[in-house]
Amino acid sequence: MSRKAPFPFSAIVGQDEMKLAILVAAVDPGIGGVLVFGDRGTGKSTCVRALAALLPEIPVVEGCPYRCDPADADALCEECLGRAAAGPLPRRMVPVPVVDLPLGATEDRVVGALDIQRALAHGEKAFEPGLLARANRGFLYIDEANLLEDHLVDLLLDVAASGENVVEREGLSIRHPARFVLVGSGNPEEGELRPQLLDRFGLSVEVKTPEDLPTRIEVVRRRDAYDRDPAGFATRWAGEEAALRARLLAARERLRDVTVPDAALERAARLCMALGTDGLRGELTLIRAARALTALEGGAAVDDAALRRVAPPALRHRLRRNVLDDSVATTRVERAIQEMFGPLAAAA
Repeated sequence: MSRKAPFPFSAIVGQDEMKLAILVAAVDPGIGGVLVFGDRGTGKSTCVRALAALLPEIPVVEGCPYRCDPADADALCEECLGRAAAGPLPRRMVPVPVVDLPLGATEDRVVGALDIQRALAHGEKAFEPGLLARANRGFLYIDEANLLEDHLVDLLLDVAASGENVVEREGLSIRHPARFVLVGSGNPEEGELRPQLLDRFGLSVEVKTPEDLPTRIEVVRRRDAYDRDPAGFATRWAGEEAALRARLLAARERLRDVTVPDAALERAARLCMALGTDGLRGELTLIRAARALTALEGGAAVDDAALRRVAPPALRHRLRRNVLDDSVATTRVERAIQEMFGPLAAAA
């Protein structure tokens, strides 16, 4: 059976902030992933899967269950390290993985566990990789992230911080790379995200159901056309997808050359101080996101325009609650941006 073509990223209507945040995170995965909160049926999961299909295939070590990068000796699993000592590692090209983490997943399914079938059939202990192994060098997508069980949240925090998954159980001792872009989505009406996990996301995006008639009509028209003929719809958008893919790859190459002037560093720090964000992660994320956006748009240095565009998704989820100011986080960030950078029309 042929695989259904994914919905083209370029064909997604509206939701500009969500698309920009996911593109920025794809340019620099070190930003820390994207959290998307908002209404159901607004294209959250479609956007993530569309981006993965947009990215070019990646080289992996042939036969490695963790998709190790043969060109990155510092991120090889123990088995690949042993194979590398004997000579060049065999490689093949595979699509960028997108792995769903279901709410009811057990810890064994997430981190991996003893392969029971091999233990019973051959009497040997072997490791069965989990979802974290499958997500290495790709995307780990958590729908309804605010409903995720606490013990899985703690586990994800450890792995996201270290980039490694360590399993010690049933006499097994396994350590393998687990570097992925964490993407979460949820409906704020169903509960809040734990602060520890919320802070781990680099960018936070709010999505809403379109309220203008032309946009709603265009969304329905494109989705209906895709559902009736996925392959034909993807073919019609192939040119836009190729152009966006080239732009994304060029941004990755350009990223290391984008400079951050002292004035931009000062602006970022002043903005975070004005908003009262905890720690320095806000400044670091803001600068990294602005640098990635600048690379994506072909710029050479981070400027005020880049900072003000990425400030809302980089900072809105890092604000302390102010009992004297119950305005929503987005409003507070936008107000601080206007006070520091001036009105949007003037900046433009």
